[in-house]
Amino acid sequence: MKDYLVDNIRNVAILGNGGCGKTTLVEAMAFNSSLINKLGRIQDGNTISDFDKEEIKRQFSINTSIIPMEWGGCKINVFDTPGQYDLVGEREEALSAADAAVIVVNGKNGVEPGTQRAWKLCDKYNLPRLVFVTAMDDDNASYREVVQVLTELYGKKIAPFHQPIRENGKFVGYVNITKMNARKFTGIAKYEEVEIPDYSYENLEKFRETLIESVASTSDDLMEAYFNNQEFTQEEIDEALKVNCCQGTIVPVTMGSGLNVNGVFMLLNDIVRFLPAPTKTKIGINIKNDDIFEGNYKCDGPFAAQVVKTISDPFMGKYSIVKLYSGTLSTDNNIFNAAKNSEEKVPRLYMMRGKELIEVKKIIAGDIGAISKLTNTVTGDTLSTKSIPIIFDALAFTKPYTYMRYSITNKGDEDKVATALSKLMEEDVTLKVINDKENRQLLIYGIGEHQLELAVSKLLNKYKVKIELSKPKFAFRETITKSARAQGKYKKQSGGHGQYGDVLMEFKPLDDREISYRFEEKVVGGSVPKNFYPAVEKGIEESVVKGPLAAYPVVGIKAILVDGSSHPVDSSEMAFKMASKLAFRNAYTKLGPILLEPIGTIVIHTPEQFTGDIMGDLNKRRGRVLGMSLEEIGSQIIAADIPMSELFGYSTKLCSITGGLGEFSYEFARYEEAPEHIAKKEIEERASKVDKLDS
Repeated sequence: MKDYLVDNIRNVAILGNGGCGKTTLVEAMAFNSSLINKLGRIQDGNTISDFDKEEIKRQFSINTSIIPMEWGGCKINVFDTPGQYDLVGEREEALSAADAAVIVVNGKNGVEPGTQRAWKLCDKYNLPRLVFVTAMDDDNASYREVVQVLTELYGKKIAPFHQPIRENGKFVGYVNITKMNARKFTGIAKYEEVEIPDYSYENLEKFRETLIESVASTSDDLMEAYFNNQEFTQEEIDEALKVNCCQGTIVPVTMGSGLNVNGVFMLLNDIVRFLPAPTKTKIGINIKNDDIFEGNYKCDGPFAAQVVKTISDPFMGKYSIVKLYSGTLSTDNNIFNAAKNSEEKVPRLYMMRGKELIEVKKIIAGDIGAISKLTNTVTGDTLSTKSIPIIFDALAFTKPYTYMRYSITNKGDEDKVATALSKLMEEDVTLKVINDKENRQLLIYGIGEHQLELAVSKLLNKYKVKIELSKPKFAFRETITKSARAQGKYKKQSGGHGQYGDVLMEFKPLDDREISYRFEEKVVGGSVPKNFYPAVEKGIEESVVKGPLAAYPVVGIKAILVDGSSHPVDSSEMAFKMASKLAFRNAYTKLGPILLEPIGTIVIHTPEQFTGDIMGDLNKRRGRVLGMSLEEIGSQIIAADIPMSELFGYSTKLCSITGGLGEFSYEFARYEEAPEHIAKKEIEERASKVDKLDS
């Protein structure tokens, strides 16, 4: 493949609901552009973009693949993204590098939740887009219904470009609504010009009116002409479409069949004609002088690129996928990672084509390529030169809130698992691992439970290590509700100097449960020498780490040293520390101990039609709704307090309720008294963990 300058490059993400036909469409695009000479099938596991063993086994995309192809004098870098809800990180990586998107809608299934998620992502990244309605060869496909629903959702920016022609229930051709001519398919990627069938005109007039309204809404002059019933010329239509599609103010809707490769050449034409080349300036900082740096795709500018994805494979090795915003990168160049203060030589450069690595000599501004074996570089890092060190803003990814506990199945595999997980996290930016030392558990975080199960499968099949997922433990606390006094006397005699410490302690609840304890002394007459006060406090400090009720940390307690006694020879710091521990234990049952559970504040963004079901589910989870507010027309924000333990499995439930359109986030708020039945269960389960303290 030859080098293409920026004006002839299109970086396009393929988005849509899981199972809508994205990968099949990409296969058809590759075939239509002569990149491949035989169509692969998902069922056969031989498509160009779904090559991972997990993808072949499950028959859906898991990773974003990059498929560059040539069409109409341009290079189109196609990002085939997964549609599964949990795999949003893969889509976000693609969109951070893309300059436009194609949203694929299955003509039979219509506008699905994944379609609306794709639209929202395009809005988030401010990307122009077009919609391709696929599976038009299916008897039950309805292009008209798709256009109708899209128009209801997104208004006058929806512009239908084509209308299918059907004969005897078969998809045989299309009418070009912008030019008002018709074509029939004569073979794979072949067609002939025909007259528009008479039966097409009923829907055609409606589509044409929708298209003209979209064109008219792009300028005051065109709107005035429209209201004056003036006919637009073909030149006016073409110019308005070209400009406004690139700006995203008009969204073309085209159609075809990925399976039969019908209409795919129209899609390729529309990508070249109506979607923009890389033009948005990328703003960064030259950290040497704090000047603003503009990545404006000039090939002769200083080199600046950003890593948009990392591939880390036990067989292929590590590859950093980069988008160049300025300059040209050649093999043997030195590149500098300013964030890591690391300089490396570029050993080899590649163009990715699915699983195929095609070595190239250089990558030009605006294009996408891969660098092998960068040791200190991760997704989101900026690469530049040491003389002009640039840093772009870090890439923003959806934060993972779903987590599970994991345990390593085979003893001795700890290091192997840690290494394998670090490689998975290099590839998947929404996967995180945390060592929860308080509860002595290892936690793995993701967007949803399905993603975590995929990670387990990858570990086993790719890296030959096994982990098991289970429900995590939650960080309860203990506190007291009453006041009481107790003595603690520690006395040991075993020949020679003995051990003697004696304290009288008073314990009270603190209003502030944010702190573990507060220590005071009110000793009168020197019954406990002052030099032992720190030892007494140390005993309290160690006691609250693991409470006598359920071995959870104790919070909100005030400990007062009131009285005691000492021995001139046998008293020691250790004896008084043990004495205060005994006083704490002796008093604890009189203090009305209770368990506190962690409470989080959850914020849910949802289409308003699901608010009733969501609030009902929150009530079942012991949640308390704090309020609701309008996010935008048709969308609500619900805020609620909810026990953290009740959030286990919530991502799956919310996805089920809203069809994947709901989103949530949460943060820890405070501790509250646990209900009796929950406290009882915790205390029983943790009885073996409570320490026994001998007197």
